[in-house]
Formats: sequence, structure tokens, C-alpha cells
Amino acid sequence: MVIDHICFAVKNMEEGIQFWQDAFGYTQFTQPVINTRQKVKVVFLKKQDSLTIKIIEPTKANASLINFVNHGDNRFHHLCFKCKDIHNGVRQLKEKGLRLLVPPQPGEAFDNNLIAFLLAGKSLNIELIDTDSKAGILPFDGNTR
Repeated sequence: MVIDHICFAVKNMEEGIQFWQDAFGYTQFTQPVINTRQKVKVVFLKKQDSLTIKIIEPTKANASLINFVNHGDNRFHHLCFKCKDIHNGVRQLKEKGLRLLVPPQPGEAFDNNLIAFLLAGKSLNIELIDTDSKAGILPFDGNTR
């Protein structure tokens, strides 16, 4: 397994994107996508030779994430690992003591490829994917994508 991205939860998507652009030089490389199962709006940011950043904004139906960002904006939310097969990856992580929170299901931000969520320890959310696909990729504009 390798790290695919790190995720931060924000109150306002546009302000979150602007923060990462101004502070760290990241550029937006996907259009915002609504993930109806997780009830979030998702966008991916990139910077050459760096990890991908995923920003999530809660929809009105996601009370727990609204509460999460109300305790601090631009908060670390999860670490995502990419594996070769999501079902085997989930099984392996469960065998290592991680608790399954969300079984594999389609994720709109990943072109409906499967995603899963697990809990490591008492507070580390792990997302698991087995794809490179990202929905809504913007046309290349010559920046660092």
C-alpha cells in the first residue's frame, strides 16, 4: 500500500482551495464533485513532487462533519492508501486490528470506483482505494499538475 492523498475538511471549499494555493503553492486539478454516500463535496489539489491534497466540505446533510469543521477549519480528516485490490486490502487491515467503518462502495470522486473507510487506533481515519481515477479532472493548463 502507498499513500494516495491526505484529506482536510473545510467549512468553505473555495476558501480551502485558496488557502492551499496561497500558503503552499498547490493547484486545483479536479472540479468539485459531490459524493452522495459520504455527503461531502470533494476537490483534489496537486503540487509537483508532493502528495495530493483532498479537500472535503460537508453537505447540509452531514451533521457530524459540520460539527467537525465547526471545531476548527481546515482540519486533518484522513489518510488515503492505494492498494492493488480493495477487498484484499480491507481484509489485511482488519487482520491488523483496524476497524471497518464503511465497507467498499462506489465513490463519485473516484469515478465510482470502490472506496472504503477504516479506523486505526482510536482516531486515525483511513480511506482505502485501488484506483488512480479522479473525477472531474481539469484540462492541463501548463501548471505543476
